[in-house]
Amino acid sequence: MAGISNRILQMAGKAKPLLVKLLPLSLLRKIRSIMVDKNFQRLAATMLPYESGHYEKGVNLIGNIRLEAGLGQSCRLVASALERTEIPFGIYQYAPSGADHNGDHTWDEHIRTTLPYNVNLIHINPLELGTAYCQIDRQTWDYRYHIAFWLWELEDFPEEWTKYFTCLNEIWAPSEFTCNAIRKKTSLPVKCMPYYLEADIRKEYTREDFKLPEGKFLFLMMYDSYSCAERKNPAAVMYAYQKAFGKTNMQTGLVIKINHATKEDEARIQNEMDGYPNVYLIRDLLDRNAVNNLIRCVDVIVSLHRTEGFGLVLAEAMLLGTPVIATNWSANTEFMNKETACMVDYRLCTLEQELPPFHAGSRWADPDIRQAAAYMKKLYEDRAYYQKISSAAKAHIRQTLSIERASARMKERLEEIYRELENDEKDSDH
Repeated sequence: MAGISNRILQMAGKAKPLLVKLLPLSLLRKIRSIMVDKNFQRLAATMLPYESGHYEKGVNLIGNIRLEAGLGQSCRLVASALERTEIPFGIYQYAPSGADHNGDHTWDEHIRTTLPYNVNLIHINPLELGTAYCQIDRQTWDYRYHIAFWLWELEDFPEEWTKYFTCLNEIWAPSEFTCNAIRKKTSLPVKCMPYYLEADIRKEYTREDFKLPEGKFLFLMMYDSYSCAERKNPAAVMYAYQKAFGKTNMQTGLVIKINHATKEDEARIQNEMDGYPNVYLIRDLLDRNAVNNLIRCVDVIVSLHRTEGFGLVLAEAMLLGTPVIATNWSANTEFMNKETACMVDYRLCTLEQELPPFHAGSRWADPDIRQAAAYMKKLYEDRAYYQKISSAAKAHIRQTLSIERASARMKERLEEIYRELENDEKDSDH
């Protein structure tokens, strides 16, 4: 029965464009959710707990490591840290049916079609985890120790995702902010595993490659329309730029990089920035090298986000020496401060409507636009301050988010897990 449901899910993924024309999207989502939940309940009821002797010692990293977006980069950073632990590992490439933009082949030589090891490190967010349990081979889940690597952006972890705790032994997240949200809902071990940061430039691009002008002081904001644009709060950046420079300053510019830009996104930008001559929209989906080059080519990164589960782009910008203006709340405050970035004050406000997966009643930040505008002007006008922030940020990230720290922390925890499993087995023998 489970196999039939899985095949139906896969067929539905391929037929999605046709189905959307025939049925309301809300109904399709409801049907899919029911099917996924039924499959997951069957799996949870029959999954066999960890038992030694079935698989080799090592880690199966399961996730979409080829994805050319933030989650894919997260998975690649986890793989890099895992490789440095010297614990045997392999990668199982998983992408939901119908997923696109899976063109990063950096880790292809480590990708396997089998899962030979006794620990699963599941780099799949809860939103897609139910589908993954349905689509990945049933044997994957028996006799292993299961660790989920999750990102989450609010103080409260969604109640509807707590059902997945029954199929896990442990949860990792890259920030204490996310860990604390999850800890409120489970007694499972929840461990903070910060990323290590790299921002290699394999091939150098110039502003001309991005169709950006030379000689202007450029501010960059980035967001993805598929990932709740309201959380990234792009309107606040536009208002701050307007307040800082008005329509007559020809020496500055605002670069807006959007993944999966919609007509609505473009219309909103056109409406908000009407009459401002130096606004540059980048719609192309860029690979990691191009993103790093774009960050390097501009003068400042601005993120007036309402909340972050980590803030990978901000950390990468700091490492590249591009000053950051950012909201002084949520996970990004774990690697940035007033000495290394321009931290914008905020007030906490209540989310008044459902913005899936974020629920009404949750709290997030409302950053101070006036202060953000003042920081924009200061970085533009005060070269000494600009250089001070740039140098301090680069040194801070190199020290706090190094590959040595990340891999050592991961190795320590994995070795601890293996010791605990061995002790549990000895106790059961007695």
